[in-house]
Amino acid sequence: MDARIAVVTGAGSGIGRATAQALLEAGFRVALVGRREDALRETAGGHPRALVVPADVTSADQVDALFDTVVAEWGRVDVLFNNAGVFGPAASAAEISPTDWQATLDVNVTGALLCAGAAMRTMIAQRPSGGRIINNGSISAHVPRPLSVAYTVSKHAITGLTKSLDLDGRPHGISAGQIDIGNARTEIMDRLGVGDGALQADGTRRTEPTFDVVDAARAVLFMAQLPPEANVASLTVAAAGMPFGGRG
Repeated sequence: MDARIAVVTGAGSGIGRATAQALLEAGFRVALVGRREDALRETAGGHPRALVVPADVTSADQVDALFDTVVAEWGRVDVLFNNAGVFGPAASAAEISPTDWQATLDVNVTGALLCAGAAMRTMIAQRPSGGRIINNGSISAHVPRPLSVAYTVSKHAITGLTKSLDLDGRPHGISAGQIDIGNARTEIMDRLGVGDGALQADGTRRTEPTFDVVDAARAVLFMAQLPPEANVASLTVAAAGMPFGGRG
């Protein structure tokens, strides 16, 4: 089978949808993963190289079944784009409930770990072995927004996960890298009010610049298309002029 095989989580919307479509256009076979089958089918648009696999990334059983399905269909996995995530509640450490905290980490950290672990096991077992894991971090892996403690902590954790995956995958030809995206125009940016006035560190609200999510997807595609002997360990792509350093 000539086309490389990619798995994209959170493929029903936003960066996941744009990246899945970019991979398909580039010739990849792409497994589209998410909880909403209708949204995944919308992403696929009937593409012959798209495989819709509804799954909840917080369920170890469903994640294992997802990778079993891809291997049964196409024989291997070359790339995982570990993208599924939630922003969680707008709250400080003093305000967040334990339930909301746990729900955010369940998706953003445990879900990413479960998918990465299943991808690693698949990539180790296949012949030839090896592959690439790309984790979607965030600008918040560097600088937090106000009242985003759960999201910020989860994205800092993704940085540690990425480095551990790259180290532990080295003997098996598995590389891992992280892309940190700032203010790509997606539904989550709309909910944050970035275009209409996002909360800043000084308590004011400011309209922040954004950029087309398609360009974020192109950056992920660049990482995915690298040959096995090359890896982007860390890549930051942000809207020009956004308040990154200091967050305003």
